[in-house]
Amino acid sequence: MPKTDTPAGSTRLVLAAARLPGEAATCDVSIADGVITGIAPSGSSSRLRAESGGPAPEVIDLDGRFAIPGLWDEHVHMTQWALTAGRIDLSGAASAREAAAVVRSHLERGRPVEPGGHTVVGVGFRDAVWKDTPSLDLLDSATAGVPAALISHDLHCVWLNSAAAARHGVAVGADGLLREDPAFELTRELGRLPDDAVDRMVHDAGRAAAARGVVGIVDFEMVWNRDTWQRRTAAGFDSFRVDAGVYPQDLDRAVGEGMRTGQPVAGTGGLLRVGPLKVLIDGSLNTRTAYCVDPYPHGGRGLLTVSEDELLELLTKARDAGFVPAVHAIGDGANEVALNAFASAGVRGRIEHAQFVREQDFARFGELGLTASVQPAHALDDRDAADANWAGRTERAFPLRSLLDAGATLALGSDAPVAPLEPWTAMSAATTRARGDGREPWHPEQALTRREALAASTRGRGRIRVGDPADVAVLDAHPLTVSDAKFAAMPVAATLLAGRFTHRAF
Repeated sequence: MPKTDTPAGSTRLVLAAARLPGEAATCDVSIADGVITGIAPSGSSSRLRAESGGPAPEVIDLDGRFAIPGLWDEHVHMTQWALTAGRIDLSGAASAREAAAVVRSHLERGRPVEPGGHTVVGVGFRDAVWKDTPSLDLLDSATAGVPAALISHDLHCVWLNSAAAARHGVAVGADGLLREDPAFELTRELGRLPDDAVDRMVHDAGRAAAARGVVGIVDFEMVWNRDTWQRRTAAGFDSFRVDAGVYPQDLDRAVGEGMRTGQPVAGTGGLLRVGPLKVLIDGSLNTRTAYCVDPYPHGGRGLLTVSEDELLELLTKARDAGFVPAVHAIGDGANEVALNAFASAGVRGRIEHAQFVREQDFARFGELGLTASVQPAHALDDRDAADANWAGRTERAFPLRSLLDAGATLALGSDAPVAPLEPWTAMSAATTRARGDGREPWHPEQALTRREALAASTRGRGRIRVGDPADVAVLDAHPLTVSDAKFAAMPVAATLLAGRFTHRAF
């Protein structure tokens, strides 16, 4: 691909007979050198071109389809998401015994182990709502000595058998579980396949995302990610833009190389920028390690993995180096700590997840100018776990409406592979607080409108505008009026990145 700072696209292009949501008349959208240069009533752009005598642009007739800004997923673990395609899906397991049975069935059918490795990997189990518990003996009995590692849906826990523990040199107790940092380290090791194999999976996942209208992601893969994406773009990856996050262990290296959030990375065709500084300060709800003000029913308040003083030091360092901090905080105690540190550092940034927030802390998001980077699908995936562990307080769990009304900027994402890299699933969850499973909406007072969800999925734009990058999603249905079911499965006719089609179905 071209080694420039602007993604290659058609020099001049007109999207003719487009509709903008909420407007009755069609319009022509003019694009030049990757930027939207004009939006005019249908036919007027042709008349102006004829009068000017300039070269004719390529004209694409949208035939009344709807044009919106391209969609961003603000929180992805891209390598982990791509790897899920070749791993055992445990998301439907209703118990530890069912999960073990799924793995046993996989092995009995002679399914191959993951390419390049000798450990069978499963993903997506949710033990927070199981009646039984994982155990080393249970998984050992299901796997007959084949190394097996099962990664929880939130990535904060790994369930191992004895063979996998021995193979990877880790110690586990009778439950067979690793949590938090040891789980993260093993998950990274399980993903260390040959670069070309992983990159092929990422290319496939990127094309699938582009087909859903995605033009950009914030990638929080827990590695030195800049070089990984430089390699991928050099090999031809061009499905969407990437803001590649940095973790505290690599901050000194990043600062030493003159990196800062928002900086374009040279030689990547304008597709790659330096992302935020990601800091994890607590665990997760499923693992019952999210740090909370009140104890869990089983005891304990979760884990605060970075103290408030340590977090303040990191935020101050990030501020001085030009990095936007993105602080993982799920429990209400962790959100309180994060807000205190942001206030003391005097820096704006993001709180990732903000799943459980004290009433008195909502206003602080707006006062401090913070972005709440939220994953609406988690509210539906975790409603039972929240009801069980945060009983009587779930009116402030996954509190999208409360955060927005308090002045926070919302940014929607998936946390893929925790939820699919599918922005319409996220927006549907945000607007309905329900899915088609017959259950009533969960705390519908926390829902967003569709306009709000679209704005939070398009970096605040909501609608295409002159001067914006020509990152556009073309839809076969009106996103503001279509049924809830069709909105969740929105038919995307085309996606453009800087005026270049990354997906086209007409």
